[in-house]
Amino acid sequence: MHMVEGLQGSEFVVQLIGICYSGSLEMVTGYYKHGSADTLDELLERPELGHFNTLETRFQLCIDYVKILQFLHNSPLGVRVMCDSNDITKTLSQYLVTNDFHLVINDLDALPEVKADEGELIKCGHRELYGDFVAPEQLWPYGNSRPFDDEEMPPYDERIDLWRIPNVVDKLLGRVHNSNYVRRLLIGIHESCKQEDPEERPSATEVLEVFLNVQKIISAGKRQDL
Repeated sequence: MHMVEGLQGSEFVVQLIGICYSGSLEMVTGYYKHGSADTLDELLERPELGHFNTLETRFQLCIDYVKILQFLHNSPLGVRVMCDSNDITKTLSQYLVTNDFHLVINDLDALPEVKADEGELIKCGHRELYGDFVAPEQLWPYGNSRPFDDEEMPPYDERIDLWRIPNVVDKLLGRVHNSNYVRRLLIGIHESCKQEDPEERPSATEVLEVFLNVQKIISAGKRQDL
């Protein structure tokens, strides 16, 4: 609840309507009829919403995703990291789709703070993580040579969020007309996001700058039919 209250006023955060004290503490937030972003494809398949299933709408959601990361990495509550994001479905379920098809972050339960100046990094949970959706630095560095030990697991920073951007964008873009053209425009920045060395990855601000330039190309291309 501290995070929801502390980040209110941002267009990127679910709207807090009130707090109820009836036996237990309950938050009342705004109602988002379109639900969470993990059901985006099903949502846009509805006949009454088919006109939203466009490259422009889907890429705007990609931009919103990066804007939210930029906001969290520069938030009034410090550098916050999206920790509860170990697979694509779980990641997208943390975002709600607004009536006008933008994203807001809804799940703020796992946003640990990085204090790089004080040498305080983070770890997302206390169990071993697997797969290529999580950043390389989140994987147990000793492989099968020794059993996982949380105390020996090195910490990391907000750049784990950058690693996931290409996967999330690919899912949000879907297979609409000209989506592969946009994927080609994003190859360079996505390769940067997937650098094994987190120090070599761009910041969310740098990614956003590229995305906004691509959006201009999309807008110009729409007038010229790409």
